[in-house]
Amino acid sequence: MLHCSGITKSYGELQILKGIDLEIKTGEIVSIVGSSGAGKTTLLQILGTLDTPDKGEVLIDGVNPFKLSSKQLSGFRNQQIGFIFQFHQLLPEFTAIENIIIPALIKGVSQTDAKKNAQKLLEILGLTARANHKPNELSGGEQQRIAVARSLINRPKIVFADEPSGNLDSQNSTELHELFFKLRGEFNQTFVIVTHNESLAEMTDRKIIMRDGIISN
Repeated sequence: MLHCSGITKSYGELQILKGIDLEIKTGEIVSIVGSSGAGKTTLLQILGTLDTPDKGEVLIDGVNPFKLSSKQLSGFRNQQIGFIFQFHQLLPEFTAIENIIIPALIKGVSQTDAKKNAQKLLEILGLTARANHKPNELSGGEQQRIAVARSLINRPKIVFADEPSGNLDSQNSTELHELFFKLRGEFNQTFVIVTHNESLAEMTDRKIIMRDGIISN
């Protein structure tokens, strides 16, 4: 599903990634852990096509996204990749369901069909009653589950999550972590999760440890 080899990245004189080789299979839930400055977020941004490597190759379902034109890359990212961030990134003026369907509307799905698909996700996530609430009317855990639904609306090949439970209390963190496995069971969804949460890291199929810009395990 995801293959990368020889990935390097520097910012000025500082080399962040020093040659990363990684394989992730369809349906795998993989965590990336390591101390601050180890290169976790930089790697995640490159794998998610939000940043470009200096050297090396990334293949997602056989496609090298960095060989696509800018327009093609935007479409590829929209349709094949989902993102979950620590601070939700929900638009405050829109309701939960309106936030969820934004990627589908960008893809060109009709609003009717997008809302139908969003309702199914809300049902799976136990948030049907919150569909028309705005983010400030939702708890932190509910906001993050809405962000998860948004990441899944286009049925991406892979979802990248950057500290998804970093802003949640322990109960909501546990519920979110369990949700990833429920979604894997429902959709055979692939997740790559950067986290400092040791309990989440231990739950995943594979824990990748980064130190000083390399994978150390």
